[in-house]
Amino acid sequence: MDEGADGTDRTWHGIPENGYNPHAWIIGEPAIGEGVWIGAFTVIDGSGGLSIGDGCDVSAGVHIYSHSTVARCVSGRSRSIERADTSIGAHVYLGANAVVLMGARIGDHSVVAAGAVVREHTVAPPYSLLKGVPAVVVKDGARKYGPV
Repeated sequence: MDEGADGTDRTWHGIPENGYNPHAWIIGEPAIGEGVWIGAFTVIDGSGGLSIGDGCDVSAGVHIYSHSTVARCVSGRSRSIERADTSIGAHVYLGANAVVLMGARIGDHSVVAAGAVVREHTVAPPYSLLKGVPAVVVKDGARKYGPV
């Protein structure tokens, strides 16, 4: 055991095993659909409620959150951790290093561009393109990727 000055164990115990990628950190109990691919160095936070639909691709470095500790931290711990159900529809592509914050709802067949930051409680209809920081929702922006 690597003990800190305060007596706490500082040993790294590794990322909990999951059935998707040994380098993905999956927290809580998210509902993950069939055929979902999850890349390395991702954080999938189901602590506040998270569903990821069938056939999604979650690229390397993506973070999906269903909680926030901002209010707790800034208030000097007088406030609680905030949680909100987050949902990613079916057949959604999340580009490398995209961040989806708690409470977001992304419709089926949408694309979240690489590096985009989807704000809390954003609602994107099916076939949306979400791009930028903060992410802008372009309705029907992903339709060009639909069936041929």
